Amino acid sequence: SMTDRTFFEKQTLSSRVKASIVSEYFPKYCKIIVKKHIPRRIGYFDLFAGPGLYEDGNYSTPLLVAKNCYNDDLLKKKVWMVFNDKEYSPQLQENFLKLYPSGTFAFNPHFGHSTVGECEAIDRFITQNHMENGKNECPSVLFIDPFGYKGIDTIILSTFLNYWGNELFIFINTKRINPALENEKFEPLIRHLFPQSYDALKTLVRNKRSVSERLQFIIANLGKEYEKLLREKVYYTAFKFQEEDVETTSHFILHLTKSKRGFDLIKQIYNDFANVGTIFDGINTYTFDVKKILNPIEELFDVASENIDVLKEKLYMEYKGREISALDLFEEHQYKELYCRKHYTEALRRLVAEGNLSTSYQDNKQHIVSVLLIKDCILRFK
Repeated sequence: SMTDRTFFEKQTLSSRVKASIVSEYFPKYCKIIVKKHIPRRIGYFDLFAGPGLYEDGNYSTPLLVAKNCYNDDLLKKKVWMVFNDKEYSPQLQENFLKLYPSGTFAFNPHFGHSTVGECEAIDRFITQNHMENGKNECPSVLFIDPFGYKGIDTIILSTFLNYWGNELFIFINTKRINPALENEKFEPLIRHLFPQSYDALKTLVRNKRSVSERLQFIIANLGKEYEKLLREKVYYTAFKFQEEDVETTSHFILHLTKSKRGFDLIKQIYNDFANVGTIFDGINTYTFDVKKILNPIEELFDVASENIDVLKEKLYMEYKGREISALDLFEEHQYKELYCRKHYTEALRRLVAEGNLSTSYQDNKQHIVSVLLIKDCILRFK
């Protein structure tokens, strides 16, 4: 279609941020994996990879991921990149090999050109088992960024997510899902997305008044689909892109992991790229708004600061009268919340400034700040 063809002419700021989130995340994810087990290889799989390069010379996700892996000796030895694109595979291969000739990485990348959702080989590839002696020998991050939602099969993706270390990024155009839920013609596609809860979801979405509530509800329910299918805790977090033209959101990145560490890491990365202060109220999440860059205006209220006050109150209510190390508090609280490390540090420092918390360090070092999220920082709530 026309949109697909013009898409790679010029990189938008939102595309830049999307590519940066995934490519900054992946090397850090690899570091978490090798702390637990050094596998034979670590996978980066991109099922709708595109040409890797925009006509304006900017890199898209495949080349950014490659660059970040190339700059790390361990990753050069361990990372196996698998790209698929039914249209752009030859261009991607050419663009990739120009920068990183064959042999640059210990595992040469694979360039496939199949249609996702119509190709059994891809389904087999995603669901294959790399377990040996109880260890996953190819823990992987799978990035799926379709034009729309064709090819997102939640049952297949949840099989992938179930293996140790595997994580998912799904880039979702909610503008298309919202009307598709109302349209019988799209039912088979949307059922692939929500195999467990399609019928309930249709009714419930209609009851949500505002578009932003609807979209957040759809995204949250997609996360819950994985929990239902795997029957265990899945940590899922969405990052929201505000459109240039209107107030509605058109895209989300949804990250899914079974690991608390992955959840901790993605929130830190999201926070680095979010440029809108947001209250995490069940509807709002980490957000990038292009308008803020194209047309910066002074905010009247500091929403980011208000968000930290909300966390500060939560922590005080929950830990009043207790003594605990700052790291332990973070570990036992963060996986229930959207807040990242920075938010916890800031909230705890505010409690100290307000006299509701005192801290002491046990590492015999001079610390300028009142709180660090380390074992040696002991918190005493008043």
